[in-house]
Amino acid sequence: MSATPSRRSLLRRRRRRDPAATMTLIAHLTELRNRIATALLALLVATAVAFWWYGHGLGEFIRAPYCGLPADLRYGGDAAGGCGLLITDVFGGVFIRLKVSFLAGAVLSAPVWLYQLWAFITPGLKRNEKRYGVTFVVVSTLLFALGAVLAYVSLSAGLELLLSLAGDGVVVALTAQDYIGFVLALLVAFGVSFEVPLVAVALNLVGVLSHEVLARSRRWIFFLTVVFAAFVTPTQDPFTMLLMAGPMIVLFELAIQLARVVDRRRAKRAAVEHFHGLSDDEASPLDAVPSELDAPPPDLDAGLRREDEPAGGRPAPSRR
Repeated sequence: MSATPSRRSLLRRRRRRDPAATMTLIAHLTELRNRIATALLALLVATAVAFWWYGHGLGEFIRAPYCGLPADLRYGGDAAGGCGLLITDVFGGVFIRLKVSFLAGAVLSAPVWLYQLWAFITPGLKRNEKRYGVTFVVVSTLLFALGAVLAYVSLSAGLELLLSLAGDGVVVALTAQDYIGFVLALLVAFGVSFEVPLVAVALNLVGVLSHEVLARSRRWIFFLTVVFAAFVTPTQDPFTMLLMAGPMIVLFELAIQLARVVDRRRAKRAAVEHFHGLSDDEASPLDAVPSELDAPPPDLDAGLRREDEPAGGRPAPSRR
């Protein structure tokens, strides 16, 4: 049985016969099914690898911010190197390991399922749209990674501040479910928040949001960024909030300046292409009549003639 041809090869064959031909709905659904199956298979394999990795370094990496706290703020801290997270039910450890393995597998298999998504969309895009799409995916990935790294670095300081507020006489014993959920929520919150300025850039590239609107709303954008950080951060402490809001404000300012450059280039391109729609026999609306070097401007010349014109209609002597 011969292999099913890919959507790209089908489009190439159809365009040889008819450049305007497109794929049928069944062919699109078949291609989508194959792409999804490949992405799920890659996710399953990566999740299995992460499940093994959890017991060989990944678990310690996740617990490192908690284990780095002072001894009186973590369970088992009185023992030498004690650092423990409580599990209150039988299946708690399994569910935690599966949850972490699934998220780590999604990150590890990201190149595969992102490529499958890109390969499905690419045949319907133009050349400039492909270029913008690749740039958007790369930049968004880097921004998400930057936000996640920043969240992991600030995790110890945020935990120490929050747990120390309990005061003396309180035994701090975090459950594994609460701690893992808190860490994952913080990483995702920082990663997604760093994507928000990129949305403003994308809206500007498609012509929905102009630089003038962004610049005029700069103060409101910065204020709402601080409010957004205050609500999104799981810790809700001032340190973590400012650590999220500061880079976001910088990214928004970069987005505004990038929108300025894009709008200027768009205006120059529109000025150059303004007369490209005229036919060969249609005259350009530009005024090509040469003017004298010593002649006054048209409005000034007309005003002088009206002043020098006598009531009888004969021109008056020149004032020069």
